[in-house]
Amino acid sequence: MSPNGTVRYDSVTDLPPLVERAVALARQEGFPCSCRPEQGRLLFALAAGAEVIGETGTGCGVGLAWLASGARPGARLVTVELDAARAARAAALFSDCPQVTVLPGDWPEIYPQGPFDLLVLDGGAQGKSDGRPADPDLLLRPGGTLVIDDLTPAWDWPPRFAGQIDEARMRWLSYPGLDATELRLAPDLAALVATRRFPATR
Repeated sequence: MSPNGTVRYDSVTDLPPLVERAVALARQEGFPCSCRPEQGRLLFALAAGAEVIGETGTGCGVGLAWLASGARPGARLVTVELDAARAARAAALFSDCPQVTVLPGDWPEIYPQGPFDLLVLDGGAQGKSDGRPADPDLLLRPGGTLVIDDLTPAWDWPPRFAGQIDEARMRWLSYPGLDATELRLAPDLAALVATRRFPATR
């Protein structure tokens, strides 16, 4: 969820129809913090390899629309939105998509819906670094993928934010049991993509 994500669609064409509808809802609601197109294309690609997909921070459903548009037939998608009124509007947008469930509530409501093949931690803190970060050992299947979006690209090591070591980013890059890397999606935008390791076999 990017602070100026919705406006980034002003000059973008050839969007999936569901994404177009979600962007239109965000504009109608005056909601500026939609998933940017660069991030959306990443989600579209990753969704194709997942059967169970989770997202925290639905917003007006732009990121969810990218996921649903890229998902294979039979995939199940679950998203959680803290703002109940916004969750209801997003649910209405996806009312003709039976594979999509929009839940009102705080982000930990995603736990009972997992484990996931693909989980997107979106929307502000939402399990990224808010003092109770998401537990990938519980939320991801072995081989499952975690996406943490809306980061400023790192230019040195260890990565820094506002002049300080970015402890939240370091947590994910060094988390035991995850293989993680940073992907630069635009000169000012990056995402972390991590895969949960399979248990060791003898």
